[in-house]
This record gives sequence, structure tokens and C-alpha cells, in this order.
Amino acid sequence: MKFVDEVSIFVKAGDGGNGMMSFRREKFIEKGGPNGGDGGDGGSVYMEADENLNTLVDYRYTRRFEAQRGEKGGSTDCTGAKGEDLILPVPVGTTVIDAGTQEIIGDLTRAGQRLLVAQGGWHGLGNTRFKSSTNRAPRQTTPGKPGEARDLKLELKVLADVGLLGLPNAGKSTFIRAVSAAKPKVADYPFTTLVPNLGVVSVGRYKSFVVADIPGLIEGAAEGAGLGIRFLKHLARTRLLLHLVDMAPLDESDPADAAETILHELEKFSPALTERERWLVLNKADQLLDEEREERLRAVVERLDWQGPVYVISALEREGTEALCQDVMRYLDERALRIAEEPEYAEALAELDQRIEDEARARLQALDDQRALRRAGLKSADALEDEDDFDDEDDGDGPEIFYVR
Repeated sequence: MKFVDEVSIFVKAGDGGNGMMSFRREKFIEKGGPNGGDGGDGGSVYMEADENLNTLVDYRYTRRFEAQRGEKGGSTDCTGAKGEDLILPVPVGTTVIDAGTQEIIGDLTRAGQRLLVAQGGWHGLGNTRFKSSTNRAPRQTTPGKPGEARDLKLELKVLADVGLLGLPNAGKSTFIRAVSAAKPKVADYPFTTLVPNLGVVSVGRYKSFVVADIPGLIEGAAEGAGLGIRFLKHLARTRLLLHLVDMAPLDESDPADAAETILHELEKFSPALTERERWLVLNKADQLLDEEREERLRAVVERLDWQGPVYVISALEREGTEALCQDVMRYLDERALRIAEEPEYAEALAELDQRIEDEARARLQALDDQRALRRAGLKSADALEDEDDFDDEDDGDGPEIFYVR
């Protein structure tokens, strides 16, 4: 199934049913009085997180959704039936945004969580409601209120504990295959990974964490180059980043240059994301001798002035991967414990998460705006060229042409 993580849709809640104007008509009962009932409320539109979904592809082709309107009121004080609510299933991790105001309506982060996105219209009142001591036979009713209508943008961010960063061919997919049951495509050419892949890593009998592999980044990614930029947002909700670096690249380039490229692109995309806990993982160590390993490790650490944890592994041979996963699990447990026991630490993390979300959304919106402007510019240029082709007036360049009829 095609992976789609951004869609725009229109939702319309049901209108409220109109109130009824009716009078009691019964034998031997004259002037029976009003008995018109109220209308029914319109159906509302909800989004519900479904753990069985992992893409928004269902909303790529069907983009308009309307809930049922309420029934009109009936005679004998009968209230109209309420319109049926419309429930739209979306994957866990979906953010719902009002396309007009860019306001975040809500995040669906738990299976079964439900979010109201369009309120149904209120019912109209029947003429019974307007009976008074001075007006015994009112002919007044009210119509139902229109249901709320909204243009929405849905953004899916995969929910993972650990995110993998790196250039294409750094071995991210090989790593996730080595430590989990996930089987992403692996090949000896770049850009093998085209969509995010998730894997569950089991540590011991009762502990596990989720790791996310996204398409590799290239230089200029923050300006829209390559595939990875649009998927960097999936790392916004991770708790730890593993920065994978190829120690033995086929083109014999400097691994330190590759590491610096990722750091620069990450900082341009979201400076706050660089503040997330990040570990350096040097991969493909099986292709080097021990002396070369130490030399390249030292060069990368010195170039980056790296102060955090560093691991040397071979994902293909599964060398060092078990120790790395155990340390990751230990870090995640300690982090959860600190959040529970230290309110200031939890508040600081929440603030960082919000800054990452805001910066990522702003960067992607800027790229979308640039793309729209380029598209509009190309269309304008084509239109001008077409007009010029059919213009009978001379442009002043070249020989003068006289048209004879």
C-alpha cells in the first residue's frame, strides 16, 4: 500500500433539523393548541485513531466528507431524529490542522482516541416552544443551525522511540533488519528506502522499543533536495536519535564530511531538533582493520568535537548491535523515570518537543510555499509565451514585417 503522510480534506457537519409547525387536531377537542416538535441535531464529524492503519492514502482520492443532517420535527410534539455522526479513521500519530488558520486542532496519539473536528448544527424549535399565556396558537418556528464546515490538513508522524539519521547507504535499513523483525529493502545503491520503516526491538523478555528508519538525507535537504526532508518530521516525536555514519564509503569519501553534512542539514531544518539526545553510531566496521577503525573513529570525533556516546558497529555482521540496543533501552527507562520524578525535566522536554513541532511545520510550510510559487511562475511564463506566439504586434527586434490581407 502506498505510504501517504499528508492530505487535505473538507469536512462538513450535518445541519440541524427544522422545527415543526403543527396544531392538535382531534375530535371533540377544539383549539387543541400547538404540538409541533423540535428538529434533530445534525451529526458531527470525528477523527478516530485506528491502530490497524499506517497511511492516509484513503484520503488522497476522496477528500469531501459530510455528516448526516438532523430530521425535521414532527407533529404530536415528536422530536426529529439526530443526524448520524461521521467517524473518519486515521492512523495513530495523525495531527489534525485547520487549513485556514493553521491552528492545531489535536493530535491522535493513542489507539481509539477520538477528536471532534466539526460540530453538528443545533436543532430548530417547533411552535410548541413559543406557546405563552398571551399567544396560545403560535405560528413561529426556527430553522436548524448549519453544521460546521472546515478545510483540514492531516499530517501523519510515525510514533517511534528512536529515530535513525544518516546519508543514503549509511546502513540504516540494514541496522533495523539486524535488530528487529522489520524487513525493509536493502541494496548497494543509495535511496533504497523511499518511505519510513518501523521496527520493534526486543530487549530481554519483557522490554522493547520502536525504531524508525527514514529515507537518507543529502546536502541541500533543508532546501528541499532529495527525499528525506519531508520525512524528517517523523523524528519530531522520537526520544533519541541514532546518527549512523558509514565508516567505509564506496566512494572513499571522508566519514567526517558525511557526519557534518547531516548535522548542518538537521540544524537548518530545525535547530531545536539538534538539541534532542543524539548518539553517534559508526557503521560498517567489518570492512576495516582495527587500526583503520580507531583512526577513522578519532577523526570523526575530533572533527565534530563530539561529547556524547559513540558506538562502532557492523549492522551486517550484527557486531556491537546488541550492546547498543541494551544501552538504548536503559536510556529510555531512565528518561521515563526522570520525567515521572522531576517536573522541571518533564517541562523542559515538553517545551523542546513543542519547539521541534513548530519549527518542522514552519520549514515544511515554507518549502510548500516556494514550490507553489515556482509552479505559479512556470504557469505564468507559459501563458506569456503563448500570448507572445499569437501577438500580431512587432516586438521591435529583427526585420519589420508587413501583413497583407
